[in-house]
Amino acid sequence: MDSIIQYHDVAAVFIARVFLGLLFFFQGFDAVFNIKVRNVIEAYENSFANKGIPRFITVLGSWFTSYVELIGGFLLVFGLFEYCALYLLGLNLMIASIAFGITSPIWDMRFVFPRLVLLLFLLLMPYTFHSWSLDTILFK
Repeated sequence: MDSIIQYHDVAAVFIARVFLGLLFFFQGFDAVFNIKVRNVIEAYENSFANKGIPRFITVLGSWFTSYVELIGGFLLVFGLFEYCALYLLGLNLMIASIAFGITSPIWDMRFVFPRLVLLLFLLLMPYTFHSWSLDTILFK
């Protein structure tokens, strides 16, 4: 039993990382392959234009968030370039929060907040707890 207990912290980080990675990956997959980025742009374009936001910002933000979610989520699932993925996904959450705030000042955080909590949890855990990952195998 003691041999299992010694891995609780590592297992917690592993589960949180894979879960968060799957959330972002499938969200990005949906935006890139099912909805298509051009439709994501169209969904926000009018709201942003009415607020005086230039179209190129909407286009850049839509492409950035869609692909960062897809690629960053994939990297998190396997624990490859984990900290780079976490930083980019954190930036993604900030951009998404700004976008939601522009379109609706009082918006539902039920989809964003759990991702933020998991992301912060992973960033705050000591590096040694992140040992079940490709980063550890490849870059030890």
